[in-house]
Amino acid sequence: MNNQLPLLVFTDLDGTLISHDGYSWDAARPALNFLRNIGAGIVMASSKTAPEIIALRRDLDLEQWPAIVENGAGFLAPNSRAAPPNAPYLALRQVLQSVPTELRRHYRGFGDMDVDEIALTTGLTPDAAELAGQRAFSEPGLWTGSAAERAEFLSVLAEHKVSAREGGRFLTLSFSQTKADQMAEIIATYQPRHTVALGDAPNDVEMLEAAEFGVIVANPHREPLPVLDGEKTGKIIRTALAGPEGWNKAMLDLVTNLEIEQGNRHV
Repeated sequence: MNNQLPLLVFTDLDGTLISHDGYSWDAARPALNFLRNIGAGIVMASSKTAPEIIALRRDLDLEQWPAIVENGAGFLAPNSRAAPPNAPYLALRQVLQSVPTELRRHYRGFGDMDVDEIALTTGLTPDAAELAGQRAFSEPGLWTGSAAERAEFLSVLAEHKVSAREGGRFLTLSFSQTKADQMAEIIATYQPRHTVALGDAPNDVEMLEAAEFGVIVANPHREPLPVLDGEKTGKIIRTALAGPEGWNKAMLDLVTNLEIEQGNRHV
């Protein structure tokens, strides 16, 4: 019997698997259940922190799979419920505090906010906002300055090897790896027959392009992603439905097209 993992799914969360407004994945349950039945792996790949992912991974019954946290800056091992050390985050905050005041004042990161402000800014409950504030690798924040000031801000950070990724709502700063970097290592470990990545934001583009199949999930709350090279060949598609509804239909259609049968479970 061929025990090769039939499919490994890498998915963004907010605006993709989880709805933008209600933080619900109910509409994606049919596809999630089908993926479990065929033995597919599901890897969360998000800007969320390890404590957030630990809770979500437990709720979604995906603890047996690794996760990509904080926009690819961190990795969470399968079945791990321990938050990683936060030394990279503390170093990142030191760099941020060294930015000239005329630029720094336009960026308000989670480290500048209390739990109530994080909750108000994100729409999370206070308990969930507390988890979102427990950073280990990266700093999401809101930019309020001009485009020219933003470019100068990022240039100053780049001198300290800090890069920025634009997600669904926030400009996220970090020192290290991207979602695609972590994805490559996970693929090398599991060696699946097929891979697919789903996302809705600029910080998902590298991941979408690196997978065998990419799905851009519609998000009416942000500007659509520009046309990607993979769309010209059909390697990357776009959903008409938004969030978990689009995720659900795209995954069910893909599994049907790949003719992966239920019962083809990975051992």
